[in-house]
Amino acid sequence: MKEIKEIIKAYNLAVQHNEKTALATVVKVEGSSYRQPGARMLITENGALTGAISGGCLEGDALKKAQMVIFKQQSMLVTYDTTDDDDAKFGVGLGCNGIIHILIEPIVENKENNPIQLLKACTTNRAPKVLVTLFDLKNNRASQPGTLLLFQEKETISSQAFKQIKTEVQNSILEACSTVFTHNKTLIQSIEQSNFTAFVENMQPSIRLNIIGAGNDVLPLVKLAKAMGWDIVIADGRSDLVTPTRFPEAISLLRGKANEVAAQLKVDRKTAVVLMSHNFNYDLEILKGLYPYKCPYIGVLGPKKKLLKLMEQLANHGIVLQEKEENLIFGPMGLDIGAESPEEIALSILSEVKAVMAGNVGGHLRAKNGPIHQI
Repeated sequence: MKEIKEIIKAYNLAVQHNEKTALATVVKVEGSSYRQPGARMLITENGALTGAISGGCLEGDALKKAQMVIFKQQSMLVTYDTTDDDDAKFGVGLGCNGIIHILIEPIVENKENNPIQLLKACTTNRAPKVLVTLFDLKNNRASQPGTLLLFQEKETISSQAFKQIKTEVQNSILEACSTVFTHNKTLIQSIEQSNFTAFVENMQPSIRLNIIGAGNDVLPLVKLAKAMGWDIVIADGRSDLVTPTRFPEAISLLRGKANEVAAQLKVDRKTAVVLMSHNFNYDLEILKGLYPYKCPYIGVLGPKKKLLKLMEQLANHGIVLQEKEENLIFGPMGLDIGAESPEEIALSILSEVKAVMAGNVGGHLRAKNGPIHQI
């Protein structure tokens, strides 16, 4: 979501300067690639780039093609076959051993529900959404339908291109959206009764990190989380530490007693709570106030015996956790990377949070038998 927000910001700036733009989106990957479907890059007519579609190898060629798209005002599907040694002649040999399909669309500012407007709608709240990009692999030189539909629980936002598609094709796309929405898993599939392939993207909000504590060890955690585009909330009973000057990166600052703070904390399935107050009773009140737990990660700083004592005190207050609830609490929190300094500990904690949110275990990539990324 960070990349999307940066693209929206760059687009708004381009509009202010009357610069035409195009949006490049990785819509399908066969084999290995540095970026996966959903990676995006905004290109202006003057050559400014925001976002990335590769590790830097494709951007130059994509820029030239995007400027052609802007000039002709017609979308284009570009395929880079990095399994072909001949690609090295054109300076796009990535050594990734994959085939990357990239859709490049012109952005027309006054066109209703253009791709950027649909991306903006993805950022309006934290509700789950599904974004559909439609393309034709068999007729890649033809104008492509592109980014055309945002599917939500109570509302569907579509472009004119979607409305021009046959009803049976629309229904197939909507059915795919419903599947992605239900299972929270992106799909790339052929659409029956058409030549189209749909990139049906599971759009999730940024990770929200609720940090309980405002001591010095929190500072590197905040800076690293901000660099990854996470939404940061700081809470502490020490009002002199919870200030905008100290934490300019935070979207919200909460001050007060633990029970007051817990009542104000917002949690969802993309929220992590980390207890770093260094105050046992404060942490205990937060755990009591958050129950029943509705977020996938609660981290406790400190040794295992601290967590066991917290669980014991919860039980004394009538809160006996079941196994599925205990599995949401990580203590000591963080991956075992040999962290010692505050910066290394921050890296350990955020790595574990990211792994949990992604449903991964945080092991070595070399231990995987299959591809690094899977959709």
